[in-house]
Amino acid sequence: KIAHYTAQRTAGVIQVDGRLNEDSWVAAQRSPRFVDLIYGEPTVHDTRAAVLWDDIYLYIGFWVEEPLINAQLTERDAYIYTENDVEVFIAGANAYYEFEINALGTIYEVFFIWKDAYEQAGYSALPEFDRHKPKVRPFHGVRFKHPRNPRIGFWNWDFPDLKTAVHVDGTLNNNTDRDR
Repeated sequence: KIAHYTAQRTAGVIQVDGRLNEDSWVAAQRSPRFVDLIYGEPTVHDTRAAVLWDDIYLYIGFWVEEPLINAQLTERDAYIYTENDVEVFIAGANAYYEFEINALGTIYEVFFIWKDAYEQAGYSALPEFDRHKPKVRPFHGVRFKHPRNPRIGFWNWDFPDLKTAVHVDGTLNNNTDRDR
């Protein structure tokens, strides 16, 4: 069964501050509890998301339960997926945008085009997807090889007018209470 979620229109102004306390966020239908990507079982800690939109922006909010919040990386496009982070993938038939943000607000973003579609789908004719620019390289995955591999990763591509914020309700980088 394919998961389905309908984004709701905002009922007012959204302040991008990570707090998710506006009436629109309070009223938004949250996703079901996230499941493990590999096994399909509920995650150890509860994580949910909601999506809102208005005439200008698409808003994505996450509620993440995590007793040991760790984030050290502060350089843009660092491998923050090795820490606590949330990830968003916006996919089309031949390409997808990947966005990640850690508890410090560090962003990792990349635009991937499947190599088999680069020429065929016309991406090669677009100047923004020139394979010879800095920060563009082949990508075969990190942990799991995708059946459609390889991809071309454009780490030089940034989502226009992106606004981000993180709010941590707890202690960051304090693992002294490991028995919780």
